[in-house]
Amino acid sequence: MIDSPDQLRRYYAIYTVSFFAFILTLGVLERYGMPPRWIGYAFLFLTIILYASIGVMARTSNVAEYYVAGRRIPAVFNGMATSADWMSAASFIGLAGTLYLTGYQGLAYVMGWTGGYVLVALLLAPYLRRFGQYTIPDFLGARYGGHAARLVGVFATVLASFVYVVAQIYGVGVITSRFVGLQFEIGVFVGLAGILVCSFLGGMRAVTWTQVAQYLVLIVAYIAPVAMLSYKVTGVPVPQVMYGQVLQKIESLEHRIANDPAEIDVRQLYIARAEAYSEQINALPESLAEERRILSAQINQLKNTNVQMREVFALERQRRDLRKTPEAAREHWNLMMRQATQRGADLTHHAEPYPGKVKAESNTLRINFITLVFCLMVGTAALPHVLMRYYTTPSVREARSSVFWSLLFILALYLTAPAYAVFTKYEIYTHLVGSTIDQLPGWVGAWGKVGLVSIEDINRDGILQLAELSLNPDVIVLATPEIAGLPYVISGLVAAGALAAALSTADGLLLTIASALSHDVYYKVFRPHATTQWRLVVSKSLLLVAAVLAAMVASQKPATILFMVAWAFSLAGAAFFPALVLGIFWKRANKAGAVSGMVIGLLVTMYYMVRVQFDAIPWLGIHGIGMEPWLGIQSTSAGVWGVAIGFLTIIAVSLFGDPPSRATQNFVESVRYPDSPPH
Repeated sequence: MIDSPDQLRRYYAIYTVSFFAFILTLGVLERYGMPPRWIGYAFLFLTIILYASIGVMARTSNVAEYYVAGRRIPAVFNGMATSADWMSAASFIGLAGTLYLTGYQGLAYVMGWTGGYVLVALLLAPYLRRFGQYTIPDFLGARYGGHAARLVGVFATVLASFVYVVAQIYGVGVITSRFVGLQFEIGVFVGLAGILVCSFLGGMRAVTWTQVAQYLVLIVAYIAPVAMLSYKVTGVPVPQVMYGQVLQKIESLEHRIANDPAEIDVRQLYIARAEAYSEQINALPESLAEERRILSAQINQLKNTNVQMREVFALERQRRDLRKTPEAAREHWNLMMRQATQRGADLTHHAEPYPGKVKAESNTLRINFITLVFCLMVGTAALPHVLMRYYTTPSVREARSSVFWSLLFILALYLTAPAYAVFTKYEIYTHLVGSTIDQLPGWVGAWGKVGLVSIEDINRDGILQLAELSLNPDVIVLATPEIAGLPYVISGLVAAGALAAALSTADGLLLTIASALSHDVYYKVFRPHATTQWRLVVSKSLLLVAAVLAAMVASQKPATILFMVAWAFSLAGAAFFPALVLGIFWKRANKAGAVSGMVIGLLVTMYYMVRVQFDAIPWLGIHGIGMEPWLGIQSTSAGVWGVAIGFLTIIAVSLFGDPPSRATQNFVESVRYPDSPPH
């Protein structure tokens, strides 16, 4: 792969023109009768083949090329690659969906993620580039000395990156299962093959040039559908400017829906269902046996009448789905009670900040908003796979410049996400809510098969009320072309963009995991005299193992994409941010303080996250571990406790311990100040 900036610009210009020609060709073929599934296959497999071809062309056996792309990536291209690395399935698929469901509250993700790049530019990227090694644990080992800080860094890198990569592979499974018709679990492993080709063959070099290509795909795929929808609704194809007008229309629609008698009746029925579940939970274990007895009696009664057998089958399935133990029933009924409570709650107005019936509820939402912004900012600044990208630039100045380009390229997506939420909500409120359930559009059933859309006519009036529609946030962007009635080629384009977003981030994350284990553990700790060939063999083997394990976890659908990503940010922020910032800006920070702060911060974050989010972990045989959030702060913001405790621990332990050696303090000087000799 040739690294000359002029040649690179020419190659990627040709690539961009070819991509637009490919889209137009498929559009013409669709008009002449090309089946939608063939369009899905074309987008999926041809784009994966393209990325794989770039990976093959950029393959390398050089260690510096494999880990940091030879430190020869120009700032603009590194910014583009960083943007693709950054704009994961969470940003592409999950962000607009979260804004759709939560309105103003979802802006915490936009503010936190963009604000985090300010911290990267000011506090970390230039200094890590001046240090000039391969990984974040490299810096921790050099700054604090010994292997302890390095190994804790490796553990935190693997943990945060693994949680993050599970979310990406989950996104790949959603895309392939809907647009290609594969079973979700199979789609996960098909997508995994595309991920592995790039990172497995050429490491950071192949991943970088693939990510530049993926950025061009994903940004076109993200903006095109909502621009077309904006033109359809307002006559102006600039959704970032026009969505304010549509938001005003949504406010009047929200008022009408909230005061619709049928809508009020539906929400009351859901509240009654939630109360019934609460009574069943309180009456366990007797209520479980009673529920089984009632269902059996109903089945026997129906069998003696002339009702259709599907009603009998439905009750038999309901009885079969009853949990076997009181503990399992409690967990299931708690989940059903929460879902019914959410659907029965008052309509959340899109533009209302911190919506709550009473001041205490509003204050809790405000605290969660602020703490989530904080966690996403420090998590962004501490994510190993993002920070590693600034090792790839030729100089410190280029590292700073590439942060600017990264933020500029990311801005294109983040300015569009709120418009996505508003335009899609307008389409659903005007064309779907109030429709007869027997005549719903095809996309409802298609996405229902994937498990991301569900309809329940709880009041049996044959009309769809808003509370009877349940949309997983991960469906909003992917389904927008179908919701808006756009040609199927646009749906295929969005799928290709979402796939590019998931693959680009997964490549970077898997490479980070493999690099941490092969370079920081195998080479730096166990076999410092290992040959270059063996180091790359170990790295590629570990990359394969991590990828397969992540795919196995993703196939279990552990949570929504954005939830998993928020957990990864909290884990990364708690583990790395205090140790990195104090390691650069405070000479007094010592090894004992850093190791203690990283371990305690990470453990507190994990403890809080698990106990607030989960009441049970069945596969470990653990039940009844749930707890009430401290100050109402949700698990997505668990890092706020870990970061605070991490800073306090490092400062306290360092002050009570011995100061670092003169050599270590000189190392800090060399990283901090340009006039000092570089490390």
